[in-house]
Amino acid sequence: MVRALSDVLLGLDIGTSIVKAAVFDRHGRERATASSRTTTLTPFPAWSEADPDQLWDATCGVIRSVLQSAGVAPADVAAVGISGAMVGAWIIDDAGVALRPGIFWNDGRTQKMIAAMIAEDAAFMSRIFAVSGSVMQQGCTLPLLRWLKHHEPAVLAKAHAVFGAKDYIRFRLTGVVGTDITEAAVAPGSAVARGRSPEMIALFGLEDIAQLLPPPSPSESLAGIVTEAASRATGLRAGTPVAIGAGDVACSVIGAGALAPGIACSILGTTCLNGIAMPVPVFTPPDLGLLFTLPGDLWLRTMVNIAGTTNIDWLLTTLCPDLAAQPDPYAALGVLAAESPPGAQGAVYVPYLSDVGIIAPIVAPAARGGFAGLMPRHRRSDLVRAVYEGVAFAIRDCFATIGHEVGAVRLVGGGARSPFWRQLIADVLGCAVEVPEGQEFGAKGAALLAGTAIGWFADIRAASIDCCEILHRHTPQSGVYDAAFARYRLYAAALAAVTPPDEEITS
Repeated sequence: MVRALSDVLLGLDIGTSIVKAAVFDRHGRERATASSRTTTLTPFPAWSEADPDQLWDATCGVIRSVLQSAGVAPADVAAVGISGAMVGAWIIDDAGVALRPGIFWNDGRTQKMIAAMIAEDAAFMSRIFAVSGSVMQQGCTLPLLRWLKHHEPAVLAKAHAVFGAKDYIRFRLTGVVGTDITEAAVAPGSAVARGRSPEMIALFGLEDIAQLLPPPSPSESLAGIVTEAASRATGLRAGTPVAIGAGDVACSVIGAGALAPGIACSILGTTCLNGIAMPVPVFTPPDLGLLFTLPGDLWLRTMVNIAGTTNIDWLLTTLCPDLAAQPDPYAALGVLAAESPPGAQGAVYVPYLSDVGIIAPIVAPAARGGFAGLMPRHRRSDLVRAVYEGVAFAIRDCFATIGHEVGAVRLVGGGARSPFWRQLIADVLGCAVEVPEGQEFGAKGAALLAGTAIGWFADIRAASIDCCEILHRHTPQSGVYDAAFARYRLYAAALAAVTPPDEEITS
């Protein structure tokens, strides 16, 4: 155990298009934040990459910025924790030099390869789910490695390690190669074993390069210390402990205090992820949703509506461009929506606003969003309210699909900033919606893992629960939306069953 006399923890969140840093005190209170946008490279359709050096430079920049904003000296930082976008493939040689641009989780280059594997074995995806508990995404590490093995063998011939974006940044900080259990278990890996799966590695024909995948460590363990070179680049004190950390979903749940029994979590951002922490891995319903391995001997069973706040952004630009120029356009949208009564006078919006369809409550790549039930009486305010309600109905649909009782929902992400939407979600779900204090919950979860690693907290569950302060609590008006939700489900099922012509489907 490292004895730290310093005052604060630093959390990093390495996202697909933005890098964030935040400083937290011993009680998990956020003292300062900083962020920097990065460039996503798309040299070919469906590719999603980033320059490793640019990502490192952006990380160095936000570290220096947040330390200055918080008025924190390098010696005040007790430990560093790292969260970030999961899976993908970032490749270094034995000198630690990146061999190619890093590949993010939302990269789609493997789609044709996966389709061919399914054509050869109709149970291919079910076999993966039976071990990992998750519907595999195209940008997971193992399918990307198989693609690279066939298309870029020269790169893999020089490779020393393959890991995720956050693991690359941690390597730049410490010089130590590693990964954590949350990453390894969704590579895909084994939810039960909480890490790598030799069966999954063999399924993708990667036994000969399996050594490139670092063995996973507990997220709340120490990875190493800030090196002299990293100290010069970041402004951190050389020798500062750095924790292994965890993926962004796990860290956001930790940061939201959602490791407490009976507490669910909805991360309402660009996508809308809804999950419940479980003491055992849950594989039902089969072939649906995602199962994340969490620190603290827990698992997170989740269902995802692919489009979250994307629906509100579309609403603003498409139906309400006149509100975009207001000082707070999203608050103006909420005011307009409140002019319509609950149920939006029968207008229904299905929030399947994604080029790749939906993965909950069913997997339907051709599913598309839309309005339904419209009549001459409907006004713009009804349509606006229907969009807010539609996303809330999708959240309820996701929790119903998981099938476990929810006592309260911790709501985080951009959508949690809207008081109107928070109360509406509580009314739709029929349970309390709680909004924790703070903004950067991924960085907070990472910081709490670092604090646990140096002995500030007894364990990560205690850190998550004790360091959560509820800023807003919305009590539901029960039963208000039951009829409207039943109506929504009918229209959602109908839209999910529609199959447009092939040329209209983007994959």
